[in-house]
Amino acid sequence: MDPRVRASRERVAQLLDPEFVEVRASGRRSTYETMVAELADHPGSSPDGPRYEPSDMRGVVLAPGLVHLTFEAVLGERRTRHSSIWRMDDGSAGWRMHHQATHVPPGAD
Repeated sequence: MDPRVRASRERVAQLLDPEFVEVRASGRRSTYETMVAELADHPGSSPDGPRYEPSDMRGVVLAPGLVHLTFEAVLGERRTRHSSIWRMDDGSAGWRMHHQATHVPPGAD
C-alpha cells in the first residue's frame, strides 16, 4: 500500500507471485505482467497524492508458508475490501502475493 512500493516496478515484481491474476471491479483481468507495468500509474501510487489507508487487517495461516490476509482500505472517497494469499517462495524471493480487491458501494455493510 506504500506509494513508494507501488511506484517501483522492481519492488512490485518482487512482491507479486509470477502466477498473479486479479479480476478487477471492471471485470478486466490483470496479470503479473500488466500489474508490474501499470501499478505505478494507478491511484495511490504517487507519494504526493492520496494514499491507501488500510484497516481491519486479519491474517490466517492456511498451511506452512501460506497466509490468507483480508482487510479494508480507503483511498479518498473509495472504499475497497481486499483478500490476498501470501506464499513463501522456496527460493530467495521471500513472500509473494496473489490478490483480489472489490469496491464497496456507499452505505454497504
